[in-house]
Amino acid sequence: MAEAHQAVAFQFTITPEGIDLQLSHQALRQVYLSGLRSWKKRVTRLKNNVITGVYPASPSSWLFVVIAILATMYTRSDPSMGLIAKIQEHLPSFKNVLKKLPYQTALIFIDTLLWFSLIFTMRLCLKQLLSYHGWMFEQHGKVSNTTKIWAMVRIFSGRQPLLYSYQGSLPNLPVPAVKDTVKRYLESARPLMSDSEYERMTTLAKEFESSLGNRLQWYLKLKAMWASNYVSDWWEEYVYLRGRGPLMVNSNYYGMDFLYVTPTPIQAARAGNTLHACLLYRRKLNREEIKPVILNVPLCAAQCERIFNTTRIPGEETDSLIHWQDSEYVAVFHRGRYFRLWLYHAGRMLSPREIEQQIQRIMDDSSPPVPGEAKLAALTAGDRIPWAQARKEFFSSGVNKRSLDCIEKAAFFVALDDDEQGMRGDDPAGNLDRYAKSLLHGKCYDRWFDKSFTVVVYKNGKNGLNAEHSLADAPIMAHVWEYVMTTDSFQLGYTEEGHCKGDVASSLPPPTRLTWDIPAECQERIERSLAVAQALADDVDFHVLPIQEFGKGAIKKCKISPDAFIQIALQLAYYRNRGTFSLTYEASMTRLFREGRTETVRSCTSESCAFIRALEGGESKEVCRRLFRTAAEKHQHLYKMAMTGGGIDRHLFCLYLVSKYLGEESPFLKEVLSETWRLSTSQTPLQQVELFDFINHPEYTTCGGGFGPVADDGYGVSYIIIGENMINLHISCKHSCPQTDSHKFGADIKKALEDLLELLSPEKPDPSKAEQSHSKKSKKDL
Repeated sequence: MAEAHQAVAFQFTITPEGIDLQLSHQALRQVYLSGLRSWKKRVTRLKNNVITGVYPASPSSWLFVVIAILATMYTRSDPSMGLIAKIQEHLPSFKNVLKKLPYQTALIFIDTLLWFSLIFTMRLCLKQLLSYHGWMFEQHGKVSNTTKIWAMVRIFSGRQPLLYSYQGSLPNLPVPAVKDTVKRYLESARPLMSDSEYERMTTLAKEFESSLGNRLQWYLKLKAMWASNYVSDWWEEYVYLRGRGPLMVNSNYYGMDFLYVTPTPIQAARAGNTLHACLLYRRKLNREEIKPVILNVPLCAAQCERIFNTTRIPGEETDSLIHWQDSEYVAVFHRGRYFRLWLYHAGRMLSPREIEQQIQRIMDDSSPPVPGEAKLAALTAGDRIPWAQARKEFFSSGVNKRSLDCIEKAAFFVALDDDEQGMRGDDPAGNLDRYAKSLLHGKCYDRWFDKSFTVVVYKNGKNGLNAEHSLADAPIMAHVWEYVMTTDSFQLGYTEEGHCKGDVASSLPPPTRLTWDIPAECQERIERSLAVAQALADDVDFHVLPIQEFGKGAIKKCKISPDAFIQIALQLAYYRNRGTFSLTYEASMTRLFREGRTETVRSCTSESCAFIRALEGGESKEVCRRLFRTAAEKHQHLYKMAMTGGGIDRHLFCLYLVSKYLGEESPFLKEVLSETWRLSTSQTPLQQVELFDFINHPEYTTCGGGFGPVADDGYGVSYIIIGENMINLHISCKHSCPQTDSHKFGADIKKALEDLLELLSPEKPDPSKAEQSHSKKSKKDL
């Protein structure tokens, strides 16, 4: 019970002379410093709320108004230009109020109202400007007058915005017209259906559009007027939180370390720098010092609020997300034991060297896990209902509740893995695949899949990330991980021996071992959840494919969007792999709007299918090039439509939910929502390119991340474009499906990319023809 004594700030004994009170000054000092840090955070949060609340103006502009008003005392002029007199004349009740105030105070009061009115006008103008997306559809070199006027957004955007400065000015996601959504759906479904199937679906769509659709649309428009975003809360609840299957593989995703470099082979040291970098990011996040992501216009940053101190709590019908304002520790898993590691001491953040020492203490602890502790996290890897029931029955009181609360309230979860991972040894490709599978599911009991994210540090110093999907999409966590990786290597660094830099305070208390009392019945539940999770993990076929022969540079020479190029290559590869086309999901963000998350780009189009049939049918290069560019332009248009609120899948999803609330059955919506995405794709954007130096340090190349297959008989493909000369692919499917093979599909994708580059590359001139042409020209000159 040593940890209990450390937590007590005073001791007392009762004697015949009275109560003998013994205060612990060191413990009281820690309480004082912790409270001081908490109050500093509150003051910072209040200051940021004020700055964000008046943006795009600044609080100092109000001070300028006050000084200007006071200066009029010496000029004996009326800075209100008669406004106060007019107000007194027309508002008798207000006149009495102003009479009781000194003249300068009345001026300040009136000009403060004018200042707020000006801020409101500026924010309204900024919101209108941010609602314009026509600039995205402009042809290169041809800018309309409307877009030129729209460029005024820079005038109203203010200076030095904080992370959330634009939130109040972002437009709401518009609700598309039912007829437009139906039209776009039928267009996307045409290449995947026979004539009879398409005719039948067209009939269902027209019936829906002319009858039930308009009624459902009315409810969505009402919600769009009332809520910040008519999609996001329902998407979070019904797609993520109400899912009753395992989060592992099905929902959670992962991020990898550098591909070629491991900054240190010392596990504790890598953990020290990684955890410290996470804390530095959280501090910047709390202070709103992270620059908002700007894509000509700012993107919504609402998802950043729950990155840290957040846990998904299981429920029998639906899960819930719980977020705490702060947490000063992390939960650490090592060899079947759980520890609480405090990351602050004496009111300050621990240095990387101090965190390394604390991690080493955990690794040196030889105490065995208690019965049921080692595989406890398997409950978070299995089905949600058994976990919710076990949590309620065995973890709602006593020592188990206290330990579970410690894990759930932690800033994030840390797993110290005894395995070695990375692209290494005699089989670098196979080891890279195993590295991806380890980050995706591990041993099914060594990751806490309910936490917002788990940092995994391996025995050889490699690290990685496993993230829970409901609270934030991959680009949000990728932003964190980019910062952590580069800060770890380029700013914090290591000593020549591979240890973290800095000194160690001698008074650091050791990490606290969490205690459990897990009965036999609960252990049986854990084993059942582990069996479900293990079967799912064993079925995952994963392949990571780094392509170093070409990249964005070669694609741009063809004057094609890199994303459109890769998506058409995926269509070509799938057609060669399966002999048919498939409904394809590509994730696109809608963060141009307030609280926006994602929309679907249906990448399999009539144009892409026409190109692939022509290419595989042996048509001429000229015909294939023309069809390819048409398909690429179509894809780009669909992507832009999805980004600007013109997508179809989120609208259909919400219409379906409203129909369920009303108890109405729609054959059209039922069929649309039951379609299978056999090819699910996503691009991981590299958002902070300035943090990387691919020219001078090409070895520090991020590998990106991936996710599990969406369909039992389909593929999941994640890709990241690194610099000018590299593309990394993460391909997943299931062993249980005889028609899928991640390695074969990876080879098909690479071949498709090479074939498209060869098709679009300008033909090299024939030397013999060039010589003949030169000879003819010489004779003509003579």
